[in-house]
Parts: sequence; C-alpha cells; structure tokens
Amino acid sequence: MNTLYTVEITNFETILALPNSWDNNKYKDLLEVMEYGDISEIPDAELKDMCYMSIADNEPEEAAKLILGYVFNDRLNSGQIDNLSNEMREEKMWEEYAEIGYHEDFFNTGQILYDAFNGKFPHPEAVKFEVKITSDKLKDLLIDNKISEAALIRLLAQGMPEHTLINRLFTEQLSSESFVEAENIIWQMKTEIQSDNTALINVISSKYFFQDLKYVEAFEGKTHNDVLLEEEG
Repeated sequence: MNTLYTVEITNFETILALPNSWDNNKYKDLLEVMEYGDISEIPDAELKDMCYMSIADNEPEEAAKLILGYVFNDRLNSGQIDNLSNEMREEKMWEEYAEIGYHEDFFNTGQILYDAFNGKFPHPEAVKFEVKITSDKLKDLLIDNKISEAALIRLLAQGMPEHTLINRLFTEQLSSESFVEAENIIWQMKTEIQSDNTALINVISSKYFFQDLKYVEAFEGKTHNDVLLEEEG
C-alpha cells in the first residue's frame, strides 16, 4: 500500500459507441422484438440499417420501450420501462440512473436510439483511454497478471482534481478496503504486461466519471486492491 506508482495517460479520446455493443445477432433480435416479419432474407450487411429503419418507424417513446425491454429483460418492470422511455428523451440515464451497474446498458440503449432518431435523444459520449503504470513493485499490485478496477480507480483519482466526481462520490471507498462499485464504473478494461515494471491498461468508461483525465499529466500515486480480491488472488 505504500508503493508509489508512476502513472501516465498515454491516450485519451471520446467515443460514441462501445466496441461490440451491438452485432448482427442483436439486430436480428431487435427486428423480432419490433415484429418486423421474415428476416431470413436480409443480407448481413443490411441488418444494421434495416434495424435502424424499423426502430425509427416507431414513435421515440415506443422505440425506447421496445429497446429497454430487450436490453434489460427482467431487470426492469413495465412501470419502470414506461417511465424511463420518457425520461430518456431528455436525460442521460447512463450517468444519472441510481444503479451504476445499469449504466453501460443504458449507454448502449441511448446510443442506438440517438443514431436511429438522428439526435432526438441525448448524445451519448464515452471515453477510451490508456494508462501506463510503472513501478519496480508492479507484481505486488497485480492479481492473475491484471490490475483490478478498484486499484486502478484509486490510483487515477489521485491524478484528477480534488473536486472531480469520483473523489466526491466515493471518498470512503477510495481509502477503504472495499470498492464494490469499481467494476461497474469501468465498463471495459484490458491489462497488457509490457515488462516486469510496466503495464498498459486500456479502459472504456463513462465520460461522466473520467472526463478530467483528459488534462492529466504524469503523476505518482499509491493504491491497493480490495482485501477480498487479495485473498482470492
């Protein structure tokens, strides 16, 4: 816990869709949800466009209901879906919904609605960035050759301004031995071990939490894994 890690943000960009969030199988599923009819003759190259056209054939709120019902299945009840289908016209639910574990799916829902309706829904923006971590004690931090979301967020928070959202919302978790929200704050993450002393972490998450990283230069910080993760590792 007392080890100092050198951190560099080597790349930072805004993205409008998450990799592999929608594919042809999901487009087929949505076409069935919208009762398109026989989809067997639609070429794979045309599935996305046909799906978007079918979505746009509905009123925006009705389309939102259909997609929310598909994405969340039994995690949201009909009353919640009705309310959210209206709220999504104005609100970025991938930032504002109380259950952080739903944010990634709300982003994917908002993205396809925004695209299908040419901007009648809020503009979804996520961030993709690379973090280079260097330390001669790097191996002490890794679990199964990966850095945990909790350890990474604790480290990144030290490089961002004191008033940044993560520092304000998760003050206790950043310093404690349990940060269960971390896995839902970071949507996608990959650890690449470059040497005994260096790891490159590729991260995709909400702009809501990490937009301040865009202006961060190299810094040093301390971090630690959750106690439970260390015991499992």
